[in-house]
Amino acid sequence: MLQNTFQHIPGIGPKTERRLWDSGIPDWRSAGDLPTSRLPLKQADVFLRCLDESARALEDGNPRFFTDLMPAGLHWRLFPEFRRCIAYLDIETTGMDVWGSEITTIALYDGREVKTYVQGRNLEAFIDDIEASHLIVTYNGKVFDVPFIERYFRVRLNHSHIDLRHVLKRLGYGGGLKACERALGIDRGSLHGVDGFFAVLLWHDYIRNGNPRALETLLAYNIEDVVNLETLMVTAYNLNIRGTPYEASHKLAPPSMPHLPFQPDPLTIAQVRRSMFSGAMPFG
Repeated sequence: MLQNTFQHIPGIGPKTERRLWDSGIPDWRSAGDLPTSRLPLKQADVFLRCLDESARALEDGNPRFFTDLMPAGLHWRLFPEFRRCIAYLDIETTGMDVWGSEITTIALYDGREVKTYVQGRNLEAFIDDIEASHLIVTYNGKVFDVPFIERYFRVRLNHSHIDLRHVLKRLGYGGGLKACERALGIDRGSLHGVDGFFAVLLWHDYIRNGNPRALETLLAYNIEDVVNLETLMVTAYNLNIRGTPYEASHKLAPPSMPHLPFQPDPLTIAQVRRSMFSGAMPFG
């Protein structure tokens, strides 16, 4: 869909883009045949120059060129072309306050391999690994995950970023990541009902009680988030191309499930859940 996009060109909005499609100019390549005499001289020059720059940016694998020019509501259009350099990203923390909490685990998924990072083990390795990706996909990551990471590690993540919270909300899906998953038919199985607060309790169970199954369950939950982000990204992309001339030709197949290195422990989940309801937190 990116190569069918003209809205990153100054002066071109959705109506002009649609008129280009309807007049037989479906993509950048065909735009070379556009009679520039139909455009004011200055606009024609900008149009052709931006198309040349777009082709070079795509060839160079530079999503930032497009996200800097394109309305944020259209960033989903980058997905297929930059799918090989994406990082689906999610963090877990000791609390929801960016300034008063710490990162406990991070899950990273590139569509092929899952990587996990744990405080006290290999958390610092995340910074080097994230540099291999050019485009980040999160849910609410622009508000939470990325600012948290930048403060915690004292770094700047300059990656292009698709935040699915905003993409899905424009499609009518809101209420948080788990609510979007349920509405779109994603089943978390034994992790149903486990949320961010539950993840905090799992970390404390691991730290205070030395329960390795609590950490494994936490990592399984963290991984579920990033793996499901790919499914949500594909779904959002397919929903967004509905009503365009490319609905049939550009539709993406559902992603395959990767190998999951950790599995949730039902007994640990039940124990933490009982403690929550009884008021006795499993902190030792």
